[in-house]
Amino acid sequence: MNRSEQKEKRRQDILNAGLDLFIRKGYSATRTSDIANAVGMSEGLLFHYFETKEKLYLALLQIAVHGKDNVFKMKDIKPLAFFENAAKTILDYILINPFAAKLFVLMNRAQYDGILSENTRNYSMRQKDIDIAVKIVLQGQKEGSIRDGDPLALATAFFMSIQGIAENIERNPEMPVPKPEWLVDIVRRK
Repeated sequence: MNRSEQKEKRRQDILNAGLDLFIRKGYSATRTSDIANAVGMSEGLLFHYFETKEKLYLALLQIAVHGKDNVFKMKDIKPLAFFENAAKTILDYILINPFAAKLFVLMNRAQYDGILSENTRNYSMRQKDIDIAVKIVLQGQKEGSIRDGDPLALATAFFMSIQGIAENIERNPEMPVPKPEWLVDIVRRK
């Protein structure tokens, strides 16, 4: 492994340890020394990778948002296909990658953590994602593939179901996971 690969591995180790500690202990109770100890390095070296604890937290939020952005890039397909692809893509990913399930927990907690800067909390909220989903629901209602009902409520029910499933998988990896089509039935016209 060359030096660049070693540095990237260390960065990933820090992200993994930080994520575990942030969701187990919370942002406030997690100290940079806890993260450094978890990866077997000095705090000084940790700060070489991330200048502050909040920058590490923000880096994790950016990874989560990037993953969500990949789902919302599918918005140019038929509305029902968007929800089918979103459910399958997200559920498949969190099943094979425990890190992804943990990111859902982190995103949720970040919205309520009053000690984080407003910028960091706002970054985790991403209202634009729900706005896009509402437009997709409205389009599907017009074409007849999405059930009648409040578009915001339908989009929220769909994505909050995924949120809850991801959090449950993070806590209980052995629990059965719903089939993606069950989630799509939340929005599908019958």
